[in-house]
Amino acid sequence: MAKSPVPVMRKILAPIHPDGHKFVVIAALAFVFGFFIWAPLGWFLFLLTVAIALFFRDPERTTPEREGMVVAPADGLIVAIDRAAPPPELGIEEEMQRVSIFLSLLDCHVNRAPVTGAVKRVEYQIGRFLSADNPDAGQDNERNSLLLEDKNGVQTVCVQIAGKLARRIVSSVEEGEHLLVGERIGLIRFGSRVDVYFSDDMHVRVGIEQRAVGGETILADSQAHELLNFTTR
Repeated sequence: MAKSPVPVMRKILAPIHPDGHKFVVIAALAFVFGFFIWAPLGWFLFLLTVAIALFFRDPERTTPEREGMVVAPADGLIVAIDRAAPPPELGIEEEMQRVSIFLSLLDCHVNRAPVTGAVKRVEYQIGRFLSADNPDAGQDNERNSLLLEDKNGVQTVCVQIAGKLARRIVSSVEEGEHLLVGERIGLIRFGSRVDVYFSDDMHVRVGIEQRAVGGETILADSQAHELLNFTTR
């Protein structure tokens, strides 16, 4: 008996994030009218509509739920693994471990919670629009910072950073909410970066130039050392 093609089609044709509906509708109307004006223009606008729909795709993800892990909040390329203090508006002066993920135009731009915890602070800061892969973008660019705290009081910071093309950060969470790891927290339009800051007891599990999958890739794990020791006995 042949398998149903529906599961495969669902993976290919992911739903569109609600924030993208208006853009897709406008582009679709434009390409319909474009065909009446000039067929090549209509085809160009049709391809543009498809590109916009792909940009705002919002696929389902299978998120690991074990405690003690930091999961990638976004799809993209890991461009930095270092130590830095979170954005000053959060009032955290000490440095934390940081992983930076750069999102290209081809990546899914829906962002997700890197850990399970309460939203202690949400701080939106206006700023510049440097290229998102610029080392100074995390401090100088327009950004939205979330301070999350788990049930043990461990804090994690997730920062949505606007880029040269990204002029709009959409956040769907508020202070006081409780988020589950992998839960959607918003998106950034058209090229951007997401930084994650976490405590020193976490062991980084990724490398520079590695691709991350939002809601699935484990960036850091507090139990990584113990698991490694167990497997080498």
